[in-house]
Amino acid sequence: MRRSLAPSQLAKRKPGGDASEDDEDWHPEATPKKRKPGSESQSWECYLSPFRKPLAQLTNRPHCLDSSKHEAFIRSILSKPFKVPIPNYQGSLGLRALGIKRTGVRSALHDPFEEGALVLYEPPLLSAHDQLKIDKDKVPIHVVVDPVLSRVLRPHQREGVKFLWECVTSRRIPGSHGCIMADEMGLGKTLQCITLMWTLLRQSPDGKPEIDKAMVVSPSSLVKNWYNEVGKWLGGRIQPLAIDGGSKDEIDRKLAGFMNQRGLRVPSPILIISYETFRLHAEVLQKGSVGLVICDEGHRLKNSENQTYQALDGLNTPRRVLISGTPIQNDLLEYFSLVHFVNSGILGTAQEFKKHFEIPILKGRDADASEVERHKGEERLKELISIVNRCLIRRTSDILSKYLPVKIEQVVCCRLTPLQTELYKHFLKQAKPAEELKEGKISVSSLSSITSLKKLCNHPALIYEKCVEEEEGFAGALELFPAGYSPKSLESQLSGKMLVLDYILAVTRSTSSDKVVLVSNYTQTLDLFEKLCRTRRYLYVRLDGTMSIKKRAKIVERFNSLSSPEFVFMLSSKAGGCGLNLIGANRLIMFDPDWNPANDEQAMARVWRDGQKKTCYIYRLLSTGTIEEKIFQRQTHKKALSSCVVDEEQDVERHFSLGELKELFTLNETTASDTHDKIKCRRCVNGHQVKPPPEGSDCTSDLSQWNHCADKRGLQDSVLKATWDAAVTFTFHHHSHEEQRGIP
Repeated sequence: MRRSLAPSQLAKRKPGGDASEDDEDWHPEATPKKRKPGSESQSWECYLSPFRKPLAQLTNRPHCLDSSKHEAFIRSILSKPFKVPIPNYQGSLGLRALGIKRTGVRSALHDPFEEGALVLYEPPLLSAHDQLKIDKDKVPIHVVVDPVLSRVLRPHQREGVKFLWECVTSRRIPGSHGCIMADEMGLGKTLQCITLMWTLLRQSPDGKPEIDKAMVVSPSSLVKNWYNEVGKWLGGRIQPLAIDGGSKDEIDRKLAGFMNQRGLRVPSPILIISYETFRLHAEVLQKGSVGLVICDEGHRLKNSENQTYQALDGLNTPRRVLISGTPIQNDLLEYFSLVHFVNSGILGTAQEFKKHFEIPILKGRDADASEVERHKGEERLKELISIVNRCLIRRTSDILSKYLPVKIEQVVCCRLTPLQTELYKHFLKQAKPAEELKEGKISVSSLSSITSLKKLCNHPALIYEKCVEEEEGFAGALELFPAGYSPKSLESQLSGKMLVLDYILAVTRSTSSDKVVLVSNYTQTLDLFEKLCRTRRYLYVRLDGTMSIKKRAKIVERFNSLSSPEFVFMLSSKAGGCGLNLIGANRLIMFDPDWNPANDEQAMARVWRDGQKKTCYIYRLLSTGTIEEKIFQRQTHKKALSSCVVDEEQDVERHFSLGELKELFTLNETTASDTHDKIKCRRCVNGHQVKPPPEGSDCTSDLSQWNHCADKRGLQDSVLKATWDAAVTFTFHHHSHEEQRGIP
């Protein structure tokens, strides 16, 4: 029987004695081997593998090592450097201590070759010869957006971040470090700017942070929103400092502490502050330097003469980003102020800009312009666009149609009631405001007349006190009110717009679970809304200028909750029209127009934002043939100018001359819509019935919300259909984002 020579088996057999002796007497050579018939005798060596050594006998005797050999062995172990067990780790720590700069080639903070990586800067490729000559400590590296942010950025936002980074690092315009982000509402301007700040604070092609501190200046109502957004997207990686209130000494102390921060690890590298607080404490902030300043709702800086503009302009920072969805609100000089703030000098001085750009462009835009003036205006417009486009990025809300539900904007023209008509004519006849307009200049009394007529269009109750006191234009008007009239109770039937509003709210409440946002420019009108809601027993919340910033955030969060019982959200466009996210509602009613189209656009964008799940309906109520239609027409003229300069639309039709827009104090009782008449619509017959547009033409190009003009048969909105059935006299025009999504 053959016995194993494996060490483990030998160790088992040794202690037994007999086994050991047997093993010693046993020799492999003595073991009989089977041979093939006819084969010659072979020796045992032929069975041993030439590639292994025979197993050595295991003994229990310990090996005694020389002490010098032992010491040498231990020293060899200790001489080996410690290696960090990190996957894909490159380079050795060697014998260095902690805190010493690592030697070797620099590498990017994030992997530029990872799938989906957003690379803002890619170093130039070096030849083998150049790699030998260049200093390893000066080799530029990739700048890669943190994957935490790049994973949530949409395609247009990735493009925006890259544009912003190239502008503030002077790669687009050498010597200039500013830009304007003019994306329309809802495209994620805040997220793009947070990504820019985080990237600049952490990395650069030189392997160190580009800036040490950044500042965000915003309206007071958005300070908390910015603070929350930073926490939302960066998840505690950074601790911003938000200031919008407190004693002067306390604020000065916090601001001084922020400005005195130095080094690579600044505790609070982002300051979020309101325009008002910045203006009051600008002296403290101007003592030091800030790497980047971001001005949210930057159209506040449209006047270079105001204190806020001067205070921000005096801030020691080369990198400036201005956020505004509406960079052109009234005229081109305001546009110049914004561009001059971010990149001083690229358009010359204000006088040079006015002479070279503003005057020729405006003359060419007028409906009465000659062919020479139009040609010159177009040339100067192209020149202006070519200069500004290097530091301005503009995307429209059409992009959102890929991510958000359908939005339908509807302009609802409501006829005046007999009482409103009589009061309107009485005022025009008695006050004669049209005669006060001389050479296009509006006097103080004319401004007062405009306000009075706008309030009358909302509801006669708003001018009742003036009738009682027989102010100018309202003497004897009290007799026109019905007998026993009292302003304490709301009578919806006395106002055309209020009547339509009452029907819309009633139908919405009874046929759906939708919520409604009511927007007005006047707090007095909000008071009427409250009376209506109390009468109909609608639960509501109200946000105006009297509400504190902390309370605003709470009521918005509550209203957006699915479990919230509130049906109506009343909003003052002056106080909360910017930045609020009211996705809890999907219907918004703009009760009266503002001279500035930006205010209305901001207010109307509150419900069609990220997170909205339902189809959105926007209703713009206008009193037919009144000053409200003139205001709307003026808005159109401004938006046409903006679309040419900002959106680069060269074929915008010139529907209104400046002379026509001065006809404010007239009342057209015979029209269904004065604005519709002026645009010379070729898509309507027999009033407002839909028909296909003539080939090669369109209803309008600068009045996007008038793409369709319809009667009841063209209504897509069940609420307006039901309102129409209720015999409320109005016409409407609407624009839907369905077409941009390919929905028939």
